[in-house]
Amino acid sequence: MDNYSIQPATQNDFPAIRALIHAVHINPTRLNWRRFMVARSYDGEILGCGQIKRHTDGSLELASIAVREQDRGRGIARAVIERLLAGEYQRPLYLICRARLGKLYERFGFRKIYFIEMPKYFQRLSRIERLINQASAEEDRLLIMRLD
Repeated sequence: MDNYSIQPATQNDFPAIRALIHAVHINPTRLNWRRFMVARSYDGEILGCGQIKRHTDGSLELASIAVREQDRGRGIARAVIERLLAGEYQRPLYLICRARLGKLYERFGFRKIYFIEMPKYFQRLSRIERLINQASAEEDRLLIMRLD
């Protein structure tokens, strides 16, 4: 059994959350410790995190899923995601990931969606991503998914 627990973040966790998000090079905007779940080792270290954030169009996003490199492969991301999805959030939930990670999120019931199905926030991101990453390999492009 792994030596960590999943629990709501505290204000004191915020510097470690922010550092982890930067270390794994994912979107560092709109981080709010109140929305996070953290995987905490029994000696108090933050091993991983994730949040559900609300956008201005009312859509909810599973976001900021991050695990320290040295702690990957221990089921931490899965445990954080399961805890977040068990919360009483309205559906649908959306997420943005690299296309190569789509299969991972399909295990939780997410499915790829097309532009016409996206809330306005995700449509804007999709347009920007198409312009910026048009030369990228397909597996490195952004994928927008939905859980009903």
